[in-house]
Amino acid sequence: MIRVVHYGLGPIGVGVARLIASRKDMQIVGAIDIDPQKVGRDFAELLGRSEPLGVSISGDAQRVLTTSGAQIVVLTTSSSLKRITGQIRQIVECGSSVISTCEELSYPPAGNADRVADLDALAKKHGVAIYGTGVNPGYVMDALPLMLTVPCAEVKRIRVERVVDAGKRRLPLQQKVGAGMTRPQFQQKVDDGSVRHVGLRESATMIANSLGWTLSQYTEQIEPVMAEREVVTPYLTVKPGEVAGVHQIGTGFVDGQALVTLDIAMYVGAQEAHDTIWIEGTPNVQTTIIGGLHGDVATAAIVVNSIPRILSAPPGLWTPNDLPIPHWRRP
Repeated sequence: MIRVVHYGLGPIGVGVARLIASRKDMQIVGAIDIDPQKVGRDFAELLGRSEPLGVSISGDAQRVLTTSGAQIVVLTTSSSLKRITGQIRQIVECGSSVISTCEELSYPPAGNADRVADLDALAKKHGVAIYGTGVNPGYVMDALPLMLTVPCAEVKRIRVERVVDAGKRRLPLQQKVGAGMTRPQFQQKVDDGSVRHVGLRESATMIANSLGWTLSQYTEQIEPVMAEREVVTPYLTVKPGEVAGVHQIGTGFVDGQALVTLDIAMYVGAQEAHDTIWIEGTPNVQTTIIGGLHGDVATAAIVVNSIPRILSAPPGLWTPNDLPIPHWRRP
């Protein structure tokens, strides 16, 4: 049995925990959150399970980490590596490996190169692994395109297009893409960094570095998608003329040429959601996931399916292009 602690019990953390609770090869031995309305409750209540797990949600992270005997901690607290570095250090110093959905941890050399050596050394000192993953970044716009280059004798450029119906996702994501805002409100949130998809830089840099390219420049464009009709989700209503979501394009240049293009549109009411990958090379490769991957469901599965890989990896800081491709295995 793999002993698991869950640190951060928002929608993604709970989604991962539900999946782990259903497996026969993993055991939840701790749950950590700062929300006073969650602390003290049996974790099963949050997971919608009728039978208690016998694991009480705690606000005392240090106590849980030092007494649970966890082999790995699922950390789902923030998209910012800077914000979770202290939490990672706390976990590692207690002797547990870390797998996190923090987007910036998926490929730290992209925007947090100054933290790579310290985190790698910390993990090696304590004999554990640190790893960031998810559906995007971590899979559909980086690891999957890289895998699809296997039959290519040459790769000239890569483009990925992801269209997501945010109306089918959790409320925090709908808010994160600006659904229901006016155009000026949207621009203000873009300017302060609170409305945007985090991870395109990480994905573009991972692709480039893995293919032996050095990015000479990286640019990002963010524009609103405006609603042309009323869209009602379980959480909010977007009227015509209001912002339905975000359209963001990250472009990686090599010697002045745009070789990596990552195009993502996340908005409520999106029609024909899909994930499409184009590889220009020898031969050309194109694939489309019709309907696209549901981000919350896929992220939970990717985290759980990656846990065995992390526990068998040598100590250190690892990224999705470092380790063998994870896959589903019957528990």
